[in-house]
Amino acid sequence: MALVTDKPPAPRATSRTAARGGKPTPYWLLLPGILWLLVFFAAPLVYQASTSVQTGSLEEGFQVTWHFATYWDALTEYYPQFLRSVAYAATATALCLALGYPLAYLIAFKAGRWRNVLMILVIAPFFTSFLIRTLAWKTILSDGGPVVSALASLHVLDVTNALGVTEGHRVLATPLAVVCGLTYNFLPFMILPLYTSLERIDARLHEAAGDLYARPLTTFRKVTFPLSMPGVVAGTLLTFIPATGDYINAELLGSTDQKMIGNVIQSQFLRVLDYPTAAALSFILMAAILAMVTVYIRKSGTEDLV
Repeated sequence: MALVTDKPPAPRATSRTAARGGKPTPYWLLLPGILWLLVFFAAPLVYQASTSVQTGSLEEGFQVTWHFATYWDALTEYYPQFLRSVAYAATATALCLALGYPLAYLIAFKAGRWRNVLMILVIAPFFTSFLIRTLAWKTILSDGGPVVSALASLHVLDVTNALGVTEGHRVLATPLAVVCGLTYNFLPFMILPLYTSLERIDARLHEAAGDLYARPLTTFRKVTFPLSMPGVVAGTLLTFIPATGDYINAELLGSTDQKMIGNVIQSQFLRVLDYPTAAALSFILMAAILAMVTVYIRKSGTEDLV
């Protein structure tokens, strides 16, 4: 008597097989974004790369001669501005974190019905031009103004003079003024990611820590801050990267001794008309920021964010 065996079930189509045989609608939806990146990011990047290896002048025209020595010449001539930009941006980022974290914590856990009002106040500066906000700081820190007079009467300027961030009884045209402008302009970029990360933390975790007799400082160090690290990393990147290439604050609040690399690139493009040097400086800045961000993300243990 022959044994009757059941036929094995037909294999189900995997998601990959279904995607291959399915409609191409998702790919069509990606097309506008891909075209946007190609036209407004990839194409200018390629053009900028070709410009950086050109030689010539505006009168005679520029030709691609693969002159890679422009990179070394630009780096050796303008490395002080590179270091100054990184120092100013790092200082402003640290100040934004020190000021923004307590405010984001207050909005996330303590604001109650005032949360929406405080969030509006955080984003309110975005309704004003970046240039106008920076010019306002030029008025606030003006010589003889109330802020400078108060700092002088409290002998704060004596300390800042000793640190080398101010000169005499003035704040404008000093490193302190540039860092203050950077901190103010980029503070919302720090607060918003921090608030988003803190707001997702379950309040029951704080209650559990209290039930285990953890002090508030221990709860913050062991529970709150580790869980908010994605916001810390995102906020520091959103602050540090644009602050490094900024030139408005150094132009309006600083002097020639406080010029950043963004000011050099702007000058090379629009005043000196040395396009290869400007393009090379732009690529060096981009490569340096990319390297620093990669190291920072790996050291902070948040590779899953990228």
